[in-house]
Amino acid sequence: QVQLVESGGGSVQAGESLRLTCVVSGRTLSTNAMGWFRQAPGKEREFVTAISWDGGSTRYGDSVQGRFTISRDNAKNTVYLQMTNLQPEDTAVYYCAGRRWLTPTTRRDDYDYWGQGTQVTVSS
Repeated sequence: QVQLVESGGGSVQAGESLRLTCVVSGRTLSTNAMGWFRQAPGKEREFVTAISWDGGSTRYGDSVQGRFTISRDNAKNTVYLQMTNLQPEDTAVYYCAGRRWLTPTTRRDDYDYWGQGTQVTVSS
């Protein structure tokens, strides 16, 4: 059974940084594209970023481009989300997601595996 476990969330002030970590167990990560999504209260779950199986291709949502960076370490079965210059509008539960294909996509329905999420709260 595939499990994705996120960590690293917390409460920060605007302008600060956080790094989220997603550890995958139950299968080797090296053949899966991975992504991060987020969901704020009362809103739909939205795409944040995604990375190809080998890290060679990444995609970012418009609102995080230039501030967030996704990376992965297949040897550790781990995906990271480095978030800088956080703003109150980044407040949400952040979810790690994996798909059975190699290439990253922005569609939530393309992802087969999901973590439970980690809360990020940014205050002004």
